[in-house]
Amino acid sequence: MSLDTLSTAEISALHDEQTAAYERLKAAGLALDITRGKPSAAQLDLSNALLDLPGQDYKDGAGTDTRNYGGIVGNTDLRGIFAELLHVPVDQVVAGDNASLAIMHDLVVLAMLKGTVGSTRPWSQEDEVVFLCPAPGYDRHFAICEQYGITMRTIEMHDDGPDMAAVREAVTDPAVKGIWIVPTYANPTGAVVSEAKAAELAALETAAPDFRIFWDNAYAVHHLTEERTKTADIVGLCAASGHPDRPFVLASTSKITFAGSGVSFFASSPENVAWYTGLIGKRTIGPDKVNQLRHLRHLVDVDGVHALMDRHREILAPKFAVVLEVLSERLGGHDVATWTEPKGGYFVSLDVPDGCATRVVQLAKEAGIALT
Repeated sequence: MSLDTLSTAEISALHDEQTAAYERLKAAGLALDITRGKPSAAQLDLSNALLDLPGQDYKDGAGTDTRNYGGIVGNTDLRGIFAELLHVPVDQVVAGDNASLAIMHDLVVLAMLKGTVGSTRPWSQEDEVVFLCPAPGYDRHFAICEQYGITMRTIEMHDDGPDMAAVREAVTDPAVKGIWIVPTYANPTGAVVSEAKAAELAALETAAPDFRIFWDNAYAVHHLTEERTKTADIVGLCAASGHPDRPFVLASTSKITFAGSGVSFFASSPENVAWYTGLIGKRTIGPDKVNQLRHLRHLVDVDGVHALMDRHREILAPKFAVVLEVLSERLGGHDVATWTEPKGGYFVSLDVPDGCATRVVQLAKEAGIALT
């Protein structure tokens, strides 16, 4: 029953009832931290075979000793698996160390210090650098902007991607150098960028010749149903639109294998890959190739990735179902909140009345539940 239809006495009685329920919740002594998409121990256990790999056979498919220096672009066969998943040629993929966030950070810093392919000067020499930030969005993207003095301009995120009218207007400003996009099961709403909006992003006429799409494909294979949502091929779309250097594509195995000990990936145009590897070659002699080899032997191929993600789904999907069931039972019909029912990713987004979110988070914290 909607709260708007209740009398004052009925609202008072409901308040007393819920206050008592809240006190019982606090008395339960919970200590739940669901602020992040953090895999459970059961999910991490799915990849425990990594702990015994690669064993004494430490040479890759080309016969290279992975224990030694070199190989700035990473293991070719592992790159091949993720090239197929990311819809790009293998020579346009770089396999790195454990965190795609580190690559995103480096891309921004390198652009600030050196400029990108197509830049007339380093971004740090511009009067202002602006990034478009679809919201709700990923706070760590925004933290990178904040760290380096990049102005953030909010763009509304819809179920099928960013508000493209707002994007088109914004990119007429030459100070706008980039946009953050999580294309598939975006956190926190589970939005999926449609093929049409991806094509629009690829074809945008921008005032800045070095405008970049930071395409953070963190949840490309993280499905909660048997339907495998396909991510738009932003690299192909940009190339077809005459802007091959526009996309910076990121991915990792962080929520596929071990969250802190996975492999990250960068994909883009051949020119961007050359730009990136040329610059990071001053920072590193090569990534952790032993870790890449063990991932290759654990995952084997694209089918192996999907099979592993099906096992993740068996663990995660029931948890999402419980959350959605409880939200419906406790809040449904009161017209006080709405929530997403994602088909993938790691988040359920709850929208409450204006001015209430901070209080909801505070009350949850006092009951031993940490929320974002």
